[in-house]
Amino acid sequence: MRGKCGLFHTSYAQEARFFQTGFLKFSLGLFFIALLCTPLYLSNYQLSMLNMINIAVIGAVALNLLTGCCGQISLGHGAFIGVGAYATGLCSLAGWPFIPALLFGGLVTALVGMIFGVPSLRLKGIYLAIATLAAQLILSYVFMHWESMTGGSVGLGLDAPAICGLALDSDAKMFYLTLTVAVFSVLLVSNILRTRHGRAFVAIRDFHQSAESVGVNLFSYKLQAFAVSSFLAGISGGLWAHYTMYITPEQFDILLSIRYLAMIIIGGMGSVLGSIFGAVFVTLLPEGLGALAQWAGAFFPNISTYFLAMREGIFGLILVLFLIFEPEGLVHRWRLIKAYWKLYPFAY
Repeated sequence: MRGKCGLFHTSYAQEARFFQTGFLKFSLGLFFIALLCTPLYLSNYQLSMLNMINIAVIGAVALNLLTGCCGQISLGHGAFIGVGAYATGLCSLAGWPFIPALLFGGLVTALVGMIFGVPSLRLKGIYLAIATLAAQLILSYVFMHWESMTGGSVGLGLDAPAICGLALDSDAKMFYLTLTVAVFSVLLVSNILRTRHGRAFVAIRDFHQSAESVGVNLFSYKLQAFAVSSFLAGISGGLWAHYTMYITPEQFDILLSIRYLAMIIIGGMGSVLGSIFGAVFVTLLPEGLGALAQWAGAFFPNISTYFLAMREGIFGLILVLFLIFEPEGLVHRWRLIKAYWKLYPFAY
């Protein structure tokens, strides 16, 4: 029940509810109404950034389920996204409708993820990270050299997706598609974490021996985590491929995997909301640095050149600063802000 100050629960079911207050439902409703209206007042460039954020949210939520919730470190997430992009693209080029092609790309990626997740039974920590790094290198090699399927360094050109005869050939139309899939992915992972499987993932992350001693099948649940994470990564890759309408191996290198790891670290490990925060932050960071360079260029004419050269270094510095000063991510800061106002004026 709710008291005059704060929010109090009398059962686990109340605590696990998505919408615990009417105010939260009202606020989210207004937020989604504003999102749905964004094509009316944003430019195509701004809509393209929102599309990239939606696609990044899907990939970040997928990785956070595997790494943040199940504790299985993955340095091959970018390659799994590439598998989904190529599988979906090849199905579309073969004449498949978009939705079946997208789902098939996710299933192919889930199968590939499970194959590379087999070593997780015997490998943990940094050793598992090296195994997934090997997956990244192997798949990158396949993308580059299996030219009859992937086009090699030339890549593959795709058409705009179409659903029921409606061509999604504009940023506004693609925005509604990517937003729908992103919301579905967030709800899917949030519900998984509320189930027995989600609790098993967290138990494996916290202490795998205790989890095994209470009957958790480590191998089965780890493979399930790899499968679900890879499936969503494949969906993200398929959307990315059809949005950009061009696929090349350079898009899915190790830097992409590092970017997604940065998203869940900056946003908050093990948190679905943190995945969203991290995806927004990392996607908009280059735009923010570009705007800062443009502003500083009025005072220092050559500074934009230095910003471009130092972009990766600045990104690394920001990641280190988050690890030092906000190790629990942006979601922790958000919870502190909410807790302050929830208990106001009795917050200390």
